[in-house]
Amino acid sequence: MLAYALRRILIMIPMLILISVVVFFLALLMPGDPFSGEIDPNNTSAEYLEEMREKQGYNDPIPVQYQRWVKKIITKGDFGKSTKYKKDVIDVVLEKIPNTLFLAVCALIITYILAFILGMYSGRRPYTLGDNLIATFNYGGIAIPQYIIAILAIYFFAYSLGWFPSSGSVTPGLESGTWAYWADKIHHVILPALTLGLFSTASYTQFLRNDIIQNSQRDFVRSARARGTSESRIYNKHILRNSIIPLITFFGFDLATLIGGAIITETIFTYPGIGMLFIDSINNRDYPIIMSLTLMFSTLTLVGNLFSDLLYGVVDPRIRY
Repeated sequence: MLAYALRRILIMIPMLILISVVVFFLALLMPGDPFSGEIDPNNTSAEYLEEMREKQGYNDPIPVQYQRWVKKIITKGDFGKSTKYKKDVIDVVLEKIPNTLFLAVCALIITYILAFILGMYSGRRPYTLGDNLIATFNYGGIAIPQYIIAILAIYFFAYSLGWFPSSGSVTPGLESGTWAYWADKIHHVILPALTLGLFSTASYTQFLRNDIIQNSQRDFVRSARARGTSESRIYNKHILRNSIIPLITFFGFDLATLIGGAIITETIFTYPGIGMLFIDSINNRDYPIIMSLTLMFSTLTLVGNLFSDLLYGVVDPRIRY
């Protein structure tokens, strides 16, 4: 497995280089000018503008600018300076990423718990009324766009019923680290986490249900029934163990997907994470943050895929690398 992991990491290096090139040139193609956020708005003289453009390196050839950007990232971990917040990009991202990680982890927990419960029920009782209701939920969760679900959730559960807050990550004024703080933080994250994880919940529920039905018809299950093994033991030990392996391997990929997919959810719920930061940076032409977050999302996807492949070999002894 170690040799396989090293090979995959080596393969990731040229992919990361290609991603960095794409990210850099896409930023250059975006409308507007990143230079506008780094000058004094009160001084618009041609001499000053040309001096600052030369100082910031915008007059250098594009390959030179790209090389300088990559070199700073690799050697110093310097992703540039935010033109809006006037501080290092890494500091801005580190302020926002705990909220997004908390949201993604909560969405993962909700996704796997619901998918496990609903998938097991549908798999053991296929084609019943309960199974049909769960299937309706699954198809709705897959078909309805995430932003529609978020708006409906805010309208019904926040405004109409008043069960959950419609925005923010915590009530202002609470002391950080206290029980009241964390309880309020969980209260704020439930609604966006449900919205963010709904698509995965619906997909995994249907996947687990179909896999349980398929495994229940295999020879080893018939043999277990012939030996007089109870149905609960057959489903919990023989069928479920085989059906849940693919779901476990999705974990690494899911975490990367949820962090990247939180952009829409965080924006609608005004949840202060890196998703909302990404949209805000686009609106404000904050190119260093846009480039850094795009590079981070792409890297997380590659790492998530690698983690999922390695985890597959851990949970399924039949897999050999």
